[in-house]
Amino acid sequence: MEIIFVKKEVHMPDSTKLSRKAFIRNSALTVAGMAAIPDMLSASELPKKERLISFYSDKKDMVLKNVRLETGFEYDGEEVVATKTDLFCVEIANGKITKIYANNPSANAIDAKGFLMLPVFKDMHIHLDKTFYGGPWKAVRKRQGGVKGMIALEQQILPEMLKTSTYRAEKLIELLQKHGSGYARSHVNIEPTSKLDSLKNLQKALENKKNTFGAELVAFPQHGIFYTDSAQLMKEAATMDVDYIGGVDPYTIDGSVEKTIDFIVQLALDSHKGIDIHLHETGDSGLKTVEYLIDKVNENPVLKEKTFLSHCFVLGRLDKNKQEEVIAKLGNTRIGIVSTIPFGSLIMPVPLLYKHGVNVATGNDSIIDHWNTWGTGSVLHKANLMAQLYGYGSEFNLSRSLKLATYNILPLDDKGNQQWPKAGDDASMVLVDASCSAEAVSRISEVKSLIYKGNKVF
Repeated sequence: MEIIFVKKEVHMPDSTKLSRKAFIRNSALTVAGMAAIPDMLSASELPKKERLISFYSDKKDMVLKNVRLETGFEYDGEEVVATKTDLFCVEIANGKITKIYANNPSANAIDAKGFLMLPVFKDMHIHLDKTFYGGPWKAVRKRQGGVKGMIALEQQILPEMLKTSTYRAEKLIELLQKHGSGYARSHVNIEPTSKLDSLKNLQKALENKKNTFGAELVAFPQHGIFYTDSAQLMKEAATMDVDYIGGVDPYTIDGSVEKTIDFIVQLALDSHKGIDIHLHETGDSGLKTVEYLIDKVNENPVLKEKTFLSHCFVLGRLDKNKQEEVIAKLGNTRIGIVSTIPFGSLIMPVPLLYKHGVNVATGNDSIIDHWNTWGTGSVLHKANLMAQLYGYGSEFNLSRSLKLATYNILPLDDKGNQQWPKAGDDASMVLVDASCSAEAVSRISEVKSLIYKGNKVF
């Protein structure tokens, strides 16, 4: 039986007229509603003219044929042993998926060559504003003086980095795109050395890439809010089209958990932003920061689902009972964790985070700068690393691991019901050389094409 996904008639504004903030809001709504299952009808039940695929004159519109989509799981008893797929035609107009048809190999359409279509990848923790990428190779220098020593180093090198930061941000975006990411959450330095220039330069790069890449920005006081007197600059940045108020190691840098968190929370409330705080501290101060932030979010429920802790290494250092207690509180308060999936001596409790419903995201962080040089640009690689670390080697668990790369959008739900793509979804997707999601994660399959909001990037 031929399957057709039928679009419900809705009136949507032209996506090209949406601001970056509006796009972010709409993306969040899409994620929230991703569990909806499209209506399915036999092609024979529709008039013949409705089964035809046509091109539009608008250059942004396209039709793809021979697109491989996941359609369900294959079971042996109760165990998922394989993923079912089939070939389809996918029609795109005005930045949206409009129709999904049973495949027509002879259609006058772009040939997807049987490659697997997956939701666009999203890098949810990166620093696009300060990178060596696009310039000569530079390994990290010997660190001296801890985090404050690195702040002193940044104060020396930032003026020179700012001269090329727009160009290098664009090159770094192109690296992410090569690996299938069409979206990122970027932290951007706000401190007395670069003032607001790092933010302005990155916004120029994002404007230049707006048709092929989306982003949300975190005003990031890398040098401390009070340690380098960045409070006023943070307030100014909050008025400049950023989406989150950031922070970093309140006790280590500013000398006070309460004073710094209070400032961040109040600024987020006043400016109607979210929160995303770097927390590297693993001792008592790290735990105190987590628990204090939980209390502040509970006092201000509007911040639930809008608050994140990046890294949060302290979770990997707690004993099991305390670990479960704190993670349960994070889940109840709906505070997310953004992890770069560290390995070696620090294994984060990602399975426990998922168990308690904590929103987990990932990103490449630095790629190459004066902090480290380990980023590949691929969040699919991060999903692969997570699967390896936690023994997610089965067909089912590998397929679930994909959500780390797509920021929680999966083609199939846990029961094997098709939930993506469907008519009305943003036309942001990748084509990968894989037979299914599980293989894509396990093999870190090559990305063959990236489409962002209906625009073919490559």
